[in-house]
Amino acid sequence: MQTINRVMQLAKILASENTSTGISISDLAKECDLALSTLHRILKSMVKQGLAEQVADTKLYKLGPVWMEYGLRAYDTMDYVSSIRPELDRLSREVEESIYLSKCTGLEAIIIERIDNENNQIRMYDKLGLRIPMNIGAANKIMLACMPTAESEKIIQQLVPEHEQEAFKEMLQGIKKQGYAISHGERTEGTSSIGVAVCNITGEVVGAISIGCVTFNLTEDRLQMMIKAILATKERVAEKIGRSN
Repeated sequence: MQTINRVMQLAKILASENTSTGISISDLAKECDLALSTLHRILKSMVKQGLAEQVADTKLYKLGPVWMEYGLRAYDTMDYVSSIRPELDRLSREVEESIYLSKCTGLEAIIIERIDNENNQIRMYDKLGLRIPMNIGAANKIMLACMPTAESEKIIQQLVPEHEQEAFKEMLQGIKKQGYAISHGERTEGTSSIGVAVCNITGEVVGAISIGCVTFNLTEDRLQMMIKAILATKERVAEKIGRSN
């Protein structure tokens, strides 16, 4: 178990955006507080299994190709993603903003798809694979609002301070009633998002679609336009998921 934990710790460091060109074994040792001999042994095994790779000329370590392979296999099992992607493209063109598809994974949501709009030079840029606590952001709040109460309450109890939980639940009730969530600057100052839930044919929440934008040019008219557009997208996505099932 200890070895698995160490491998995952190393993988997280290698996957971080500030190590995209690779990281030295000495810097890795500092990051994970391991002896060089132990770290060298683990890295050697990771390289052998494709979990890490060593750049020949710099001797720096990077994340291995196996992670991408596994990620693509997992992505391929999400049948609804490929069927609704044209709707995400359409929404991005309509509102000229970045569109995100998120999926709940316990106490966090992970961004599994992103559509950028090339006409918008000032836009949000959240990376694929980014994990965000479920109590933060429009996409996550609409998923919580549309989940079975018992499921959402388990998450709320672990993420929201006890004295704030009742107010948070009341907020989720309002979000569920209106059918969408809006967030302003919760995770990144100066940004806003609008989210709707994606449900399968049985009504189970399988994800959320959100529009991400900068706040400074978000007028009330533009906000209402985007709400109308994302709600229309939600309806079309529901139809496509229903047909695919």
